[in-house]
Amino acid sequence: MTTLKAKLQDDLTAAIKGRDELRSSTLRMTIAAINKEEVAGKTKRELSEDEVQKVIAKEAKKRREAADAFTQGGRAESAARELAEGEVLDAYLPKQLSDEELEAVVAAAVAEAKAAGAEGPRAMGAVMKIVNPKVAGQAEGGRVAAAVKKLLAG
Repeated sequence: MTTLKAKLQDDLTAAIKGRDELRSSTLRMTIAAINKEEVAGKTKRELSEDEVQKVIAKEAKKRREAADAFTQGGRAESAARELAEGEVLDAYLPKQLSDEELEAVVAAAVAEAKAAGAEGPRAMGAVMKIVNPKVAGQAEGGRVAAAVKKLLAG
């Protein structure tokens, strides 16, 4: 079984050979971020698959945020590039939950928290503790928090 990092490396080599500039520069930056994470701290270490996935997710999120900033600044071309880079990275992440799927998980967690005596806006933390492990890597924290708030308010 090849590791996610090895797959990124192989895909980078293929992108360079195929002269796919967007893909190769995106993968290069992501591999650099992974390598940086490996040497952060006191000792160099190999990242676990989950940790590599977190780095990729963080990089993809950065692309989306940059695209939003470029869009607001009226720089459509730069925004399009950032979005395209984000899409390249999304291919390496687990499939994201749809709004309906996320809402179902959150609804179950709200019911579970209520059963444990946590209700209303104060239950946010309790619900997030239940939801986060279930949707890890499949939904961004902001989306999760928004869904929890919506269901707790309703």
